[in-house]
Amino acid sequence: MNKLKNARIGIVGCGNMGMAIAERIKSAFKTVIFDKDKAKTKNISGVITAANLSGLFDMTDVVIVAVKPQDFDEVLNEIRENINKKLIISIAAGKKTKDIEKKLGRARVIRTMPNLLIRVGKGVTVLCKGEFATNNDLNFARQIFNFLGVTLVLEENMMDAATAVSGSGPGFQFALLSKEDKDSWEDFTKNQFIPALTVSAKASGFSKQQSELLAKHTGEGGLALLKESKESPNALCVQVTSKNGTTEAGLKKLKGKIKFLPNAVKAAIERAKKL
Repeated sequence: MNKLKNARIGIVGCGNMGMAIAERIKSAFKTVIFDKDKAKTKNISGVITAANLSGLFDMTDVVIVAVKPQDFDEVLNEIRENINKKLIISIAAGKKTKDIEKKLGRARVIRTMPNLLIRVGKGVTVLCKGEFATNNDLNFARQIFNFLGVTLVLEENMMDAATAVSGSGPGFQFALLSKEDKDSWEDFTKNQFIPALTVSAKASGFSKQQSELLAKHTGEGGLALLKESKESPNALCVQVTSKNGTTEAGLKKLKGKIKFLPNAVKAAIERAKKL
């Protein structure tokens, strides 16, 4: 842990998630960012912007790969030669640690699934470690994501379910809230959405305690993001929904109705397995 105490953190990919992570951790860690779309990196202060991936790797000890799942393999191919014993943290839905290790060799890999609520420090992030990562690596990754909200360490066989519950959960919440009057958002979340998501989480294999934690913090964090961002539920739902991703798959089954939330979570899990 000591050698990671003052680690320099690199973030590859500056979309909604990558930028949210950078904004929340830059006060605690020296942070270096890179995105092939230079327009995405020009308006953030307090970080170093690398000119290319090689430059980012030269300046960092830990690299968070925050690109969309469909771009993930391309990035792994590019960084393979630059690993040099660095800790690699993935936030890509459906990408197993063994598949990342297969691409990168004996890399120390931590797989995570944060949700969009990290933007306001109310996120839910689940984590697991790969074959070559140490417990210190896992604890350090957890330290990083504790800056963004609550964290939960899981066995990797539960990561797809977590992607559906807490990763896509805010998208389902925003889709449902878009049908509700603004004055009822808090009541709906507390008395309908959180209980329904808890049931869906239990049905997905989580313990009672895990289900309650994931559902409670997902629902309450969604309300916090709505309040602080002042964006509409529809706009936030769009931000959670990647093309051909888990949230999109779930929304097709949700049909804007709370009674179909278990169907939405199940569809999101199936999609995560296929990514």
